[in-house]
Amino acid sequence: MFIEDDAQMESFWVQGIIGTLKAITLLADILTLPVYLVLQRPWKRREEAKRVKAKAITTDETSMTYRTIEPPREVHVKMLQANIDTLEKMFNYVAKTHSTKRCLGTRQILSEEDEVQPNGRIFKKYNMGEYKWKNFIEVERMASSFGRGLRECGQEPQRNIVLFAETRAEWMIAAHGCFKQSMHIVTVYATLGDEGVAHCISETEVTTVITSHDLLPKFKVLLEKCPNVDTIIYMEDQLHKTDTSGFKEGVKIIPFSQVVRTGQDSKFESLPPKGDDIAIIMYTSGSTGTPKGVLLSHKNLIATMKGFCDVVPIFPDDVLIGFLPLAHVFELLAESVCLMTGVPIGYSTPLTLIDTSSKIMRGSKGDATVLKPTCMTSVPLILDRISKGINDKINSGSAFKKALFRFLYQYKLNWTQKGYLTPLVDRLVFHKVSKLLGGRVRIIMSGGAPLSPDTHEQIKICLCVDLVQGYGLTETTSGATVMDYRDLTYGRTGAPLTVCDIRLVNWEEGNYRVTNKPYPQGEVLIGGDCVSLGYYKLPGKTAEDFFEEDGRRWFKTGDVGEIHPDGVLKIIDRKKDLVKLQAGEYVSLGKVESELKTCPYIENICVYGDPSKQFTVGLVVPNQKHLEELAQRHGLENKHFDELCASPVLEKAMIKEIAEHARKCKLQKFEVPAAITLCKEVWSPDMGLVTAAFKLKRKDIQDKYQHDINRMYAS
Repeated sequence: MFIEDDAQMESFWVQGIIGTLKAITLLADILTLPVYLVLQRPWKRREEAKRVKAKAITTDETSMTYRTIEPPREVHVKMLQANIDTLEKMFNYVAKTHSTKRCLGTRQILSEEDEVQPNGRIFKKYNMGEYKWKNFIEVERMASSFGRGLRECGQEPQRNIVLFAETRAEWMIAAHGCFKQSMHIVTVYATLGDEGVAHCISETEVTTVITSHDLLPKFKVLLEKCPNVDTIIYMEDQLHKTDTSGFKEGVKIIPFSQVVRTGQDSKFESLPPKGDDIAIIMYTSGSTGTPKGVLLSHKNLIATMKGFCDVVPIFPDDVLIGFLPLAHVFELLAESVCLMTGVPIGYSTPLTLIDTSSKIMRGSKGDATVLKPTCMTSVPLILDRISKGINDKINSGSAFKKALFRFLYQYKLNWTQKGYLTPLVDRLVFHKVSKLLGGRVRIIMSGGAPLSPDTHEQIKICLCVDLVQGYGLTETTSGATVMDYRDLTYGRTGAPLTVCDIRLVNWEEGNYRVTNKPYPQGEVLIGGDCVSLGYYKLPGKTAEDFFEEDGRRWFKTGDVGEIHPDGVLKIIDRKKDLVKLQAGEYVSLGKVESELKTCPYIENICVYGDPSKQFTVGLVVPNQKHLEELAQRHGLENKHFDELCASPVLEKAMIKEIAEHARKCKLQKFEVPAAITLCKEVWSPDMGLVTAAFKLKRKDIQDKYQHDINRMYAS
């Protein structure tokens, strides 16, 4: 009784203080509004946000085609004037233009030391130094030497060569070395399983593989499955000597630096590629089966670069922090734009990115704190985790701190939606959160998967950044649409780039038609110079997904979208993710998963719908910390995580939490899983349940958990 009274008293005082603050801020707003009105001119922001960005150029009963009304910007025009149609020409141009400016930076690892944790366990941590930089001329010379060195090692022009390594400066140097000799790079995700890696190497019939110190040991097994490989070049580690013993006899194992040295003395000339030549065979992560190799020409890559340069503002003091996989077309294109515009790229890893990353020694600084980047790329998975981390931090505070944060968050949201900035609130509260990424980040570009509107809003508000979402696929060289950084809405993917058109085509089965109201809807098709030549050694699949029309190449995405009056695309569904339940309701599995992933209790989720049933079910990987807190509230203490996942009590409790979260996300009742299974394993690429890009492999998940799916429907 006394505890309840105390809680009510505390709640009363909190509400009283927040009420007083609201009154004070209201008075301050009234007094200062004329000043902010004159200085910030918010109507201009609102006009820019709402302006029409694309218009329909052809319309009939079955399709609508949209094209941007924005003109090419300065960098795009310079690329046209300089006749830059290959990445080789691009890098020659920037080496002359930016010459001695910082280009690629690598953080120095001084030592690896044992650190005792509070629980007594010992972890190895890095003692790290500053960033060491190479300028544009140094990188260009190193790439030229590496390309000639490859020729000395027996690699021929116009032949395939595999690049299988983590994101680092040597990856980019190796790639441009290959481009200078007209070699076709085959990119493979560093997190891809052995079967996937072997498939990519064998299918492309390569003899030379470029890898890293950390991934080299995989080849003791992989070489048995890849008999054509006779040369492996590895990027060295900063601290440890690489063990090159125990590999298949007859295979040359050569350090990266040795290839560069060999190339310095080589007599081989560079062999520049043509625009239509293959630059990269980029393997998809394989969400629907075996990874497919997408053929990307130099013309494709240059086209998307031009489009990106037209929508993303670049400033002289910009710095990018690079840590996403360069085997992903989105990261490769983002970094290529930085090279073109003279933006230095400092490399990082998820293990060293921020001060609290797992490899950073206590008291040391993470890469972002040292580099102080202004730009970064990200994927929704990482942004969801940052969002959940912010929520956990707030929820662990006192009732007053939670109430104060909610009030200030809503205050900032209300004013920013009207076109105003909130410098005082940012300085007092939100800039402290932004210091997590070094304190200077002004723009984050998100791609690779749909970004939840809630996460989009929270990251933009709390980190004081422009969060720009783009839409594209490997098959369109990452090019399609990009949000205008001045857009005040959430959940949309932007207008078409200057290098492509977007077409909506009726999909009758899903009732998506261009005649729908209030917005035209349909399957999204992308046409332009950014569209790939097709799939490697898959002529049937290429003919199915690609076509030519009036000299323009088009790709059928399988995504369903709608276009708003300002010409901006919103992805609303995916044909393969749509399930029709027994009662006739359509459920978009991907949309439901995207919303439910923002629930603090959920680490990952796969929703399954049986067309012969009236409801969906969910396979949930729970967040361990939050599951344990939920267990304590239901009297289940001192139990192992596996036991908690098997508890019927917690299953019911989680269903309630999910239903409540779904209500906040405005999901329909029939869309929300009526039964769930708590999965004790964290889904990783090694398990074969998610791709290297952490996209769900639905068929594999269904096969593994078929017994649980049957149980859920039987219950």
